[in-house]
Amino acid sequence: MLAIIINPKSGKRAFRAQRVYLFRLLRRRHEPFTYRVTRYANHAIEQARELVELGYDRILVLGGDGTLSEVINGIMRAKISDEQRRRISFGLMPRGTGNDWGRFWNLTRDYKKSLERFFAGSPQPVDVGCVTYWRNGEEHHRWFINSVGFGVDPLCCSYADKLKPYIGSHHVNYLFGLFAALVKMKTIQMQLLADESEVAKAPLFTMNIGNGPYSGGGIRQNPEADPRDGIFHSMFVEKPTFMQILKAISSLFNGKLKDLAFVHSYSGSDIWLNTKEHLRFEADGILMDIMGPCRVTCLHHALNMFIS
Repeated sequence: MLAIIINPKSGKRAFRAQRVYLFRLLRRRHEPFTYRVTRYANHAIEQARELVELGYDRILVLGGDGTLSEVINGIMRAKISDEQRRRISFGLMPRGTGNDWGRFWNLTRDYKKSLERFFAGSPQPVDVGCVTYWRNGEEHHRWFINSVGFGVDPLCCSYADKLKPYIGSHHVNYLFGLFAALVKMKTIQMQLLADESEVAKAPLFTMNIGNGPYSGGGIRQNPEADPRDGIFHSMFVEKPTFMQILKAISSLFNGKLKDLAFVHSYSGSDIWLNTKEHLRFEADGILMDIMGPCRVTCLHHALNMFIS
């Protein structure tokens, strides 16, 4: 059964035309469906959870990375069996600011082509990431589909969100946000473990763990990341000098960040961040506020995505 979750605030200028086209297409296809429209932050989590518990196993998301991330969290939180969960398939019609998940699959803002790929494509298994953290001794989980970032990344997202009322939802928000974050960021003392081996014990400036290769509106922090291979490709940077920052900026979009001597790359399916400090992170661009430590695990082939 098909369910559609729509974020009307994401790419809202073209929203009416896109929705009219979609509903006409569904009528022509004689496709039974139900749909939900999000009203507030985390609403898509509630909606997706309810829909899959009702038996809907195909979910089409009209929104950006954040909306898709909420849908993934709803699916993963649903009270269904693991076998039922692995049969759920989702698709995306990108309408957001960064569209980093869609970029990997060549899903653009050409909504007609995105819908064609959803209805004509076949579902293929993809990995899902999970951040586990603790508050007052209680375990919590936040799932993500594309990437999770620490240090500069969440600070950049925070600034980018603040810019939306002034310049709209554009990937240029992330560039302005990034420049501000690079100036304001303070290091966090951290020990990093990947698959039980120590990767680093140092003051962390920025770190990104990639299920997919893009983040921040097209930045290729982990160009080798593939959301089908069962591992994360990750990068981290200790406190850089001003000249190192300039070198990094010139390599943001060409996939050569990992070639810089001060950028450390590693891979693994089970990553621990051990710290006693206050720790913010962003999961698919959604900001989370926790106290360390936390664990990031890859759930291999947890869900399916419609891909042509």
